[in-house]
Amino acid sequence: MIVYDWWEIFLEPGVIGVGIAIKEREGLMGQISVKAEAVLEAPSEEVYATIADYRQGHPNMLPKELYDLQVEQGGYGAGTIHRFKMRVLGVEQSYYQRVSEPEPGRVLVEQDIDSPQHVTTTFRVTPLEQGQKSHVEISTTMHTSPGVRGLVERILVPMINPRIYQKELKLLEGVAQRRSTDV
Repeated sequence: MIVYDWWEIFLEPGVIGVGIAIKEREGLMGQISVKAEAVLEAPSEEVYATIADYRQGHPNMLPKELYDLQVEQGGYGAGTIHRFKMRVLGVEQSYYQRVSEPEPGRVLVEQDIDSPQHVTTTFRVTPLEQGQKSHVEISTTMHTSPGVRGLVERILVPMINPRIYQKELKLLEGVAQRRSTDV
């Protein structure tokens, strides 16, 4: 198999078979991993409950870039199936995901159902100070798209997603704090 680097395809004069080179690269998708984490001034039980509640909690922790969350099945924790959209730099992408809880109360995972990118986002909640505070990590792994789009993803996703996750963590803190005072 012949594989050209992107600069060979676009910058090297005289490269023959550009379409073939792009086609050959389609099978070679890389993987991107990004994360953000913070210590939240909110009880770990309320933080996790907010993340797992896709009807009342989770929609309120989403920054403007993540929107139109629609629950199709379930609504709390494992077994929930939902859709949402993400808009970054004017480009909208739709997601269709299933939720699992490998460690209920501590780890929640959202995983693509029908995407070749296999986007998987994991929320980890670690109690601090007898559960009165929480260390929360949001991490995502995904396969990049083929071709130029994949190149753009490898550049932009590590720059943009952690910023979005930091906003999400801040919103999560506020929602969880309100939930703890409403109890």
